[in-house]
Amino acid sequence: MAATRADPALRFDAGTPWLDLLATVGGAYGSAPTERLEGVSELTAWLAHEGLTPREPVTEADVAAARDVREALRPVALAVLANDEVDVVALEALQPWLDRDEPLRVLSHAGRPIVEAPRTVNVALARICRQAVEHLTGPERDHLGACADAECHMAFLDPTGRRRWCSAERCGVRARVRAHRAKTRSGRDK
Repeated sequence: MAATRADPALRFDAGTPWLDLLATVGGAYGSAPTERLEGVSELTAWLAHEGLTPREPVTEADVAAARDVREALRPVALAVLANDEVDVVALEALQPWLDRDEPLRVLSHAGRPIVEAPRTVNVALARICRQAVEHLTGPERDHLGACADAECHMAFLDPTGRRRWCSAERCGVRARVRAHRAKTRSGRDK
């Protein structure tokens, strides 16, 4: 059976920015992964959606940095999801990113408190890394799930504990179609 190519569009349905960053590779665990952070425009759009638009312009080096953070987070998240021991080297790979974090500054906008935008993409990535570490070491860890589709396996935050698919409209539909086809084939083979 041919591999299904993941949708190249950015996804924002994992429940939190650090998991949305992991989802910037579609089908990451299958035979045909799809890079969704192709360049500056995609990273700029992703950061804007997550409320992390930096005050300094986004560069190609920032795209590479975002991919590096994503791939540093992936093995830690997978180990936690599998309830496995987390490799110390994988944890150490996160520390340089955490060290780039800067204190949050609260500002007033139209009488409401807001967090000042990160100065650079590296600071934005440090905030994402901090959020990931807080979730992976705190009570949110118990609410992490992964898509039941073996090629997708997208991680997501699932406070209800009922979510099976990254998206019922994507992987859920594909699973139902595969099950229907298998049932149809087995019926013909009798």
